[in-house]
Amino acid sequence: MTRIGLISDTHGYLDPAVFTHFAACDEVWHAGDFGPDVAEPLQDFKPLRGVYGNIDDGTIRHQFPETLRWQCEGISVLMTHIGGYPGKYAPAVRKELATTATGLFICGHSHILKVMFDQKQQCLHMNPGAAGNHGWHQVRTLLRFTIDGNNIKDCEVVELGKRGTLNR
Repeated sequence: MTRIGLISDTHGYLDPAVFTHFAACDEVWHAGDFGPDVAEPLQDFKPLRGVYGNIDDGTIRHQFPETLRWQCEGISVLMTHIGGYPGKYAPAVRKELATTATGLFICGHSHILKVMFDQKQQCLHMNPGAAGNHGWHQVRTLLRFTIDGNNIKDCEVVELGKRGTLNR
């Protein structure tokens, strides 16, 4: 059983509450747009997997790939920053999902929290929304969930507060 903390679109702001919300997690996954000064504290905290996003500089792009595929327990995971959602996937994602069995597809970019099952691909889609203060989203969000063998369960939405407010 692996507990995951999923975050995206921090844009250089890492709310200290993230460490509390992810304390019981085994790994942290970041779906891109880290911004400066986010990756290192997360790496020091828990094992970190991530992809770079469209705002990330060369340092982040050197550290993290554009697309990442791996196996977590019995689930094949695909993560990229700009991926779309069921019925509206980016062309590269559509091709990848059509050619390689995937149990969980994760992306960021839209700043819209979305967890939905794609019947056509037989794949769970997750976008944790945006955890940073930059963007048009109203509430900063992240996700926690568990992968237990072939099951994805116990998905929780965590609201960090309104965008632009610093919770101390």
